[in-house]
Amino acid sequence: MTSFEMALAAGVGLLLITSCLMIVRLWGLSKQDGDEHVHKLVDIQARLDVMATQAEAREKTIREEFQANRQETAKSVGELTEALAKFGRHQTDQQEQMRNKLDEKMKELRTENSQKLDEMRRTVDEKLQTTLEKRLSESFKTVSERLEQVHKGLGEMQSLATGVGDLKRVLTNVKSRGTFGEVQLGLLIEDVLTPNQFVANYDCGKAGSRERVEFGIRMPGVEEAVYLPVDAKFPTEDYERLLAAAEAGDGDGIAAAQKQLSNRVKLFAKEVAQKYINPPHTTTSAILFLPTEGLYAEMLRIPGFVQDIQRDLNVTVTGPTNFQVLLSTFRMGFQQMAMQEHAAEVWKVLGAVKSEFNKYGDQISSMGKSVKALENHIDKLETRKNVMLRALKSVDEVEAAKADQLLDYEPDKS
Repeated sequence: MTSFEMALAAGVGLLLITSCLMIVRLWGLSKQDGDEHVHKLVDIQARLDVMATQAEAREKTIREEFQANRQETAKSVGELTEALAKFGRHQTDQQEQMRNKLDEKMKELRTENSQKLDEMRRTVDEKLQTTLEKRLSESFKTVSERLEQVHKGLGEMQSLATGVGDLKRVLTNVKSRGTFGEVQLGLLIEDVLTPNQFVANYDCGKAGSRERVEFGIRMPGVEEAVYLPVDAKFPTEDYERLLAAAEAGDGDGIAAAQKQLSNRVKLFAKEVAQKYINPPHTTTSAILFLPTEGLYAEMLRIPGFVQDIQRDLNVTVTGPTNFQVLLSTFRMGFQQMAMQEHAAEVWKVLGAVKSEFNKYGDQISSMGKSVKALENHIDKLETRKNVMLRALKSVDEVEAAKADQLLDYEPDKS
């Protein structure tokens, strides 16, 4: 039994109970009122019977309707179930068809991908093969060129070794050593100074002597030409002995070679002082040029050696670097002299300009006086014009064209 049927049965039972209560109530009333209410009770009973019959009829009708509804619902549910089953079968068929199509497409896609991959693999293999062959060819070509350059370099090294041997033979010759130092000294001087600022193979002016210093550098700032003697020396044997002892790590040999080298340089300094210092043809000092920085550094390494030679013999020992700095100082001195000479000329020009400026001022003053006189004349003419205009105040003015005609005046038409 459904909930609706249970509710309907409960309603019918409640109606019966209500009817019984009403009957009991009416029965009680009938006892009180007597026989007058008997007929009313009978009517009520009849109405209750009718109501009960109607209620049973309604209940039967409702049950029949419920049964019909239940049958229709069951039929609809059956139809719905069948439709759902049919829809499920249709969906299954469609899914199967889609799966088959997807499988076919996937197979086609795999086939196309495999073909494209094969084509790409072949293309890449061809490119790699071509690139590899090209790179190998270029590499072999580069290696060949490098080998050729190495071979050429070996030839150059052999030539250089021969040249070093020749240089060594040159440096072992005393005359060649002197030429080497003189050439390097000349290159430094010619690179910094102008030809009129130095003299090669300068005669120091000593009577009865034919000795000439390698270079004489003119001193700036003096009226008469005074030259600084500069001579190059290169004690190769002593310096090589010092280098050999230093390379062997022989401390005693280093000390002995250093002493021999210092004595040799000191002897050179004495020769320069005796042969080339000759005031007033030269300065009171001279320069001993050592052509390598290493040799000059060895002289500086001896404590007080360079300072003692400069103090005792008036000879300054220099290397290539500090000698170039000294030449730059000389060049600046010459430039300062040139500037002083130009300054004197400029001062003269300024004096002439001052004289001309005074004349110019006089001319301006005269012109000012003339302009002032001209202004006075113009003021007088303006006064005369006003007087004449006042005198002609009563006269009527004639048109300009007619006035020109009367006065026989032809205006300038340009």
